[in-house]
Parts: sequence; C-alpha cells; structure tokens
Amino acid sequence: MKSVTITQATVVCPADPLTAEELARACQAEVAWVAQLVEVGIVAAHGSHPAAWRFESADLRRAMDARRLERDLGAGLDAAALILDLSQEIRRLRGQLHALGLGS
Repeated sequence: MKSVTITQATVVCPADPLTAEELARACQAEVAWVAQLVEVGIVAAHGSHPAAWRFESADLRRAMDARRLERDLGAGLDAAALILDLSQEIRRLRGQLHALGLGS
C-alpha cells in the first residue's frame, strides 16, 4: 500500500497580508470564526471593518494554533486565547534565560 501525504502551505509576506476570507480558508473555517478570533484578541486585525481587515503571518500561526486547540482539546476561544498568550510568554522568558546563559 502506497502512503500519500498531503500538505498545504500558506505564505504570508508583509507586502501581501491575508484577508479575513483567506485566513478563514487557511484554517478551514468561516469568516465569522475569524471575527471571533479578533473579538477575543487571538489575532490583531489591521483595518477598519471586516472587509478591510488584513492579517500577518503571526496572526495565521495563532489562528491555526487556536483551531487546533479547539479541535484537539475542545477548548473554547477564550481558553485558547489564554493558552496561546501563556505559551508565548513562556517562550519569551525561556529566550531571556537562554540569553543570560541560564537556559538549557
């Protein structure tokens, strides 16, 4: 039996950020879900209204992580926001420890 791996990639460059629709499609979600991400602070929308919103690569990563937390752990978006913020803070603190020569 032959094994097949399907991989999907979304590239975001600063000159060409994602729209809300593109972000939703990359996460296999609806635009309403993206609006909820903005509402709870998981991603930062740049633009005055949903049709004008633009998202950067960090937003894509956080959105995909939130989607995975929802799917795999059954976490609500409020919980996902907290988990993502705490994970980011841990990475930042570990980086500081490493810079000071105290990290492993």
